[in-house]
Amino acid sequence: MSRSVPTLFAQVQSYFADYLPKQRGASAHTIRAYRDALTLLFRFVADQRGKCVASLGIEDVDVDAVGQFLNHIEADRSNTAATRNCRRAAIRGFFKHLLRNDLLHAQQFMRVLAIPSKKARQRPATYLEPPDARLIIDAPDKRSRDGWRDYVLLLFLYNCGARVSEACGLQWDDLQLVAPRQVRLRGKGKKERLLPLWSETAQALHRLRGLTGSAGGQCVFLNRQGQPLTRDGVAYILSKHVAAATRINSTLRRKRITPHVMRHYAEFGIVGTGSQPICWSARWTSA
Repeated sequence: MSRSVPTLFAQVQSYFADYLPKQRGASAHTIRAYRDALTLLFRFVADQRGKCVASLGIEDVDVDAVGQFLNHIEADRSNTAATRNCRRAAIRGFFKHLLRNDLLHAQQFMRVLAIPSKKARQRPATYLEPPDARLIIDAPDKRSRDGWRDYVLLLFLYNCGARVSEACGLQWDDLQLVAPRQVRLRGKGKKERLLPLWSETAQALHRLRGLTGSAGGQCVFLNRQGQPLTRDGVAYILSKHVAAATRINSTLRRKRITPHVMRHYAEFGIVGTGSQPICWSARWTSA
């Protein structure tokens, strides 16, 4: 094969090692999702072709193979239409990369990119009423350092509508705790947002810093080992305090409350009736 036309796995390497992290600025979570989708696709195609994965070529991954794979994950792996569409989106991202770097197979790639998405049932977004959200936020024991950290974390998520990855990566240098109180969040694609902080949140963060003695370049939310909280750690903290709040309000059992549910406040732009808003819309305050 001509050196000007990279092999399939040379394209895979450049996609994951260069394009996604360096040019697109994709998060580690996005890269893992795309990697998993392509791994499933290549294994399926290799089984269909009677080959090993390492011997697959660009010509093996055509529109028929991709279409059969998408049908397979629905019919045989019991994936929903929404999951199918997510896998399709990941595959489309890779085929756009192929198209940019290999015009010789452009028609093959265009046919794959033309595969339509499947209509998926839209589930209503889960959200909490403000009193229920406050019940969860106030559940931690604020007398202990871990309890105060949990309280500040939940309050911060509620105030800003931050993604879990943004909260985990938040550093003290990203915060301005005196007027105008604000936080700079670094989200997907290394995009930055500048959001206001309530006085309650700023004061709680200030006390947390005093309890931990953290320096400017350190992450705000740490575990007991002094390491930044992980996605799983945040999910565990939330689930623990949701369970405590449920003992007071049993109706919370009917809701699946995840860290992303806290983010819905900012998306919906819910505000309170008092002098302090229940939540700001991130869209209104994007930098």
